[in-house]
Amino acid sequence: MTDLLNIYKQAKSNDWRQTSINNECPQWRINKINGLLREVSIKEGLPTVNDAIKRVTYNIKNAEPMGVSAIKLIHGYGSTGKGGGIRTETRRYLERLKNRKEINDFITGEKFSIFDESTRKAFLVCDGLRRDSDLERHNNGITIVIL
Repeated sequence: MTDLLNIYKQAKSNDWRQTSINNECPQWRINKINGLLREVSIKEGLPTVNDAIKRVTYNIKNAEPMGVSAIKLIHGYGSTGKGGGIRTETRRYLERLKNRKEINDFITGEKFSIFDESTRKAFLVCDGLRRDSDLERHNNGITIVIL
């Protein structure tokens, strides 16, 4: 609990945002800290697409102050197996956030692999991604958000 409190205090004071040549990811301009990985199920309770997007927004807005550097969104792949509405709308929404530079990147579950450049860059921001159970599983029911 003390570690989480310290991370929160650092995030509040913005000390963790200070960069140096030795610990900076040049493309994203983010410190290479051992950031936390948060897992969120946005499909819990069978929400509407709009409610699921609200959950995504809430979790993104509240993650950084707590020291979270990546969020694993569990949205499912759709009950028909063809790609559900929550999955497709979540990814469209994340693309808009990325274009507005409100998030750094997102990685679809299908591309979440050590052979994917975005995944390797994400490891520099959140070391917990290296140990995630969906790594190399090509799970189209998840999306990783890099804050």
